[in-house]
Amino acid sequence: MIAIDPSKNTERDNYKFLIGSIIPRPIAFVTSLSKDGVLNGAPFSYFNIVSANPPMISLAVQRSGGRQKDTARNIIDNKEFVVHIVDEDNVVSVNQTAASLPPNQSEIELANLTPVKSIKIATPGVKEAKIRMECRVEHTLELGGTDSPGCDLIIGRIVQYHIKSDIYENGRIDPQGLAAVSRLAGNYYAKIGEMFEIDRPQ
Repeated sequence: MIAIDPSKNTERDNYKFLIGSIIPRPIAFVTSLSKDGVLNGAPFSYFNIVSANPPMISLAVQRSGGRQKDTARNIIDNKEFVVHIVDEDNVVSVNQTAASLPPNQSEIELANLTPVKSIKIATPGVKEAKIRMECRVEHTLELGGTDSPGCDLIIGRIVQYHIKSDIYENGRIDPQGLAAVSRLAGNYYAKIGEMFEIDRPQ
């Protein structure tokens, strides 16, 4: 084993270790609205479940040069956003939204994705996702100090689910039908692959 002190690493070194070690990571494709009404879309793999009661998810948006990204700023301003699960059918389009665009340009238009109205919030989602979740902000937290770029940690409460009918049955979601993809390091992604089952102890 190699012992490495993260405090002696550069930010880039720690980033490479983390994204190479914590795999596979689920991907949230997030839509948010700017103050000017521009629909922003971006993928994030620092994303997970926080709680089922109430249903909440977490999203960490890394800052660039200490500056908030459009997604974090929009979410903090409007207190709402939509999370979509990235799958084999939409991953190429979603990847296009990772391009750096000015705040007045929509990544949704760039990727030819189709906006669709939400039920409980003003921020639209996109039609191409098999699962999308309308979220309201529960908490936000600025992380990092003066010596690091930092990030914005966002906890969102899910207020509405949208699930494609052919992957939903009796309250459960078919993982093979969803065909979610996950993030690895570099330009690599992973599919669900082989599934196996292990009984949990009593």
